[in-house]
Amino acid sequence: MNKIILGLISLTVLSCGSTPEVRQVDAAAAANASKGYVVSNEPAESIETSAAPNPNAVTFKKNVSASAIKKHIEFLASDALAGRKTGTEGIDEAANYIIKEFQQAGVKPYFTSYRDKFDAKGLDGYNVVGMLEGTDAELKNEFIVIGAHYDHIGTADAVGADTIANGANDNASGTSAVIELAKYFAKSKTNKRSIIFALFSAEELGLLGSAHLAERLKTTNINPYVMFNIEMIGVPMTDKDYSLYLTGYEQSNMAQKFNAYAGAKVMGFLPQAKQYNLFKRSDNYAFYEQFKIPAQTVSTFDFTNFDHYHKVGDEAAAMNFEHVANIVNQLIPGVEGMANSASQEIIWNE
Repeated sequence: MNKIILGLISLTVLSCGSTPEVRQVDAAAAANASKGYVVSNEPAESIETSAAPNPNAVTFKKNVSASAIKKHIEFLASDALAGRKTGTEGIDEAANYIIKEFQQAGVKPYFTSYRDKFDAKGLDGYNVVGMLEGTDAELKNEFIVIGAHYDHIGTADAVGADTIANGANDNASGTSAVIELAKYFAKSKTNKRSIIFALFSAEELGLLGSAHLAERLKTTNINPYVMFNIEMIGVPMTDKDYSLYLTGYEQSNMAQKFNAYAGAKVMGFLPQAKQYNLFKRSDNYAFYEQFKIPAQTVSTFDFTNFDHYHKVGDEAAAMNFEHVANIVNQLIPGVEGMANSASQEIIWNE
């Protein structure tokens, strides 16, 4: 997470088990979720976000396991990768890991190579970009982009002998989610629209990787429908009736449609996200700038539930792997809804 928290630290304290097959959302919940929700331009405190059932009251299929999430995060946030700073051997190893996961799953490179090279303030930056073609002859020409940054800052102020800023929450957690979403859709083939899975480098240097990829895609014939970015989902929020918050919540109907697809209130509104204009502070923003499409970020970092931002304490041991797996399992039906709707139902509120 790049500028989401920088400059805010002085203002505020920053911060499921594996059941087999799972029941479908019951008829009452589905009917409630399908009613839709009103997008509002009213002040943050008046935005109504409680129309769908709490995701804790809905059973989601366990497509992704906590052990799979644990494997990804423990590797990406290991001391061996030395904090995944752009231009280092550590982030190169992280890229190799992601590419191997894509290859084994059958996710093809979007370009001729998985590596999308760009200049990162004099360093070689590499996004990792994979794609799954849609299954519908017409809708496959429309694209959903799902992203997360996989770089981090390398080192931080020492605690004892430890100087490695491992970046488990920021953002091995989001990276693990993108990997598992890619693996799920590669296996299930439940996407009529094509999906690009993008892992960005040089986010910590100023959102450079996402800016490069958005600009590069703009020069092609791609027809992006929607983009959502996954950022810092390693620990759960408390006292919320939704699982993740969506930046730029009131600027589109993404949360409302996504929740309707999922049959539960997976995405919600966090007042601080509006207060600090987080919509412009993560890798989603470049895609909005280039394409003027709904492009937003989801997160569970709520400024109270994690004390190790850009610190050596952002370790895999501090992550809640079951929570991250639950988040990915809750995202799947929403992504399927976006990928399969007959028309482009998610719209920007301008």
